[in-house]
Amino acid sequence: MTSSSPLVGVLALQGDVREHVAALERLGVATTRVRRPEELAAVDALVLPGGESTTIARLARTFELLEPLRERIHAGLPVLGTCAGMILLADRVLDGAPGQETFGGIDMTVRRNAFGRQVDSFEGPVRVEGLAEPVHGVFIRAPWVEEVGAQVQVLARVDRDSTGGAAAGRIVAVRQGNLVATSFHPEVGEDSRVHGLFVDLVRGS
Repeated sequence: MTSSSPLVGVLALQGDVREHVAALERLGVATTRVRRPEELAAVDALVLPGGESTTIARLARTFELLEPLRERIHAGLPVLGTCAGMILLADRVLDGAPGQETFGGIDMTVRRNAFGRQVDSFEGPVRVEGLAEPVHGVFIRAPWVEEVGAQVQVLARVDRDSTGGAAAGRIVAVRQGNLVATSFHPEVGEDSRVHGLFVDLVRGS
């Protein structure tokens, strides 16, 4: 990789693969779909898409990707996880399915399906650190972050002025080192700014 031309993979086992590829391509970034260990080995960064976290983890094990993913994340691979991808990057999961596995890497506790089980699904502006204007956050059966460790930077919370109830003020975007996770779906629509922040991180790493 050169600093200006990373190859960003999108884990293509299940979920919003096409939408993430489109968002990255709007930024002029080379992309590839990752389904096999050799494809994972070739990328400079990875996106874990929204979908169903237990299904993605199960398929990762089936395709012999689970341990290689954990190893590359531990070794510093930049990763963006969205919705289910946030769950997969979490070290701890509340309300997980029996036997729920994650790839881990971010010292946080997430509550699975928080927006689907406890409050209505939510759409609204989200102020993300590093962006001048809010992004349109789409939360569909999404997790939120219950707690973070000392090394985790909170990038965004649900705007208290946009929603009330249990969702107000919840953490919905975080960063730890080369790992970034959002509860919402930044790939929905034509706004690629969250992906742009991630690509900047990749180029800087």
